[in-house]
Amino acid sequence: MSTDHYFSAQPASDDDVRQLRVRLAGQDAEVVTAAGIFSPDGIDKGTRVLLDHAPAPPSSGTFLDLGCGWGPLALTLAREAPEASVHAVDVNERALDLARRNAAALGCRGIRVDRPQDVDPATRFDLIWSNPPIRVGKQALHELLLTWLPRLAEHDAAAAYLVVQKNLGADSLQTWLEASLPPAVGPVRVDREASSKGFRVLRVARG
Repeated sequence: MSTDHYFSAQPASDDDVRQLRVRLAGQDAEVVTAAGIFSPDGIDKGTRVLLDHAPAPPSSGTFLDLGCGWGPLALTLAREAPEASVHAVDVNERALDLARRNAAALGCRGIRVDRPQDVDPATRFDLIWSNPPIRVGKQALHELLLTWLPRLAEHDAAAAYLVVQKNLGADSLQTWLEASLPPAVGPVRVDREASSKGFRVLRVARG
């Protein structure tokens, strides 16, 4: 039995690349996925809720897909805002390879796929989209969010949208964000942007 997890750095299971047809930014797209990553069978329910309910991205800027997997969020951002610079970040090396392949195949030249440590710490993001890896555990999740959410750009339009399953602690995470981000970010607002199909979409912005 495989012990791989989608948050493993280098999954050890056999590479099982498969081709899928998915809907991204209102268009059909052919993408590749594989075993040993998050949601290899297509766009998971949480990511779909985020795609359906997050506002359209601005036409340009610096965006982040945090925990990109094979790339559905980054690919959507790049297709909807071709002038933007999109950073797709993950710890899973196989996911990063697939995201690069999908970006190249779909002509999304604005996507840069990196490990977290390869992103310049000085980079600030006008928009963050994430289906965060809740199952890594509360401490690791909190460290992840406290690393990346303070990198929101310092202007009123900058925002992060996080999708979290209700029964996996969406409401408690909202409360924690409201209490824990201000020391690192300053005043913040954490609002419930949407609630659908057992998921919350949380919007985080500077207050």
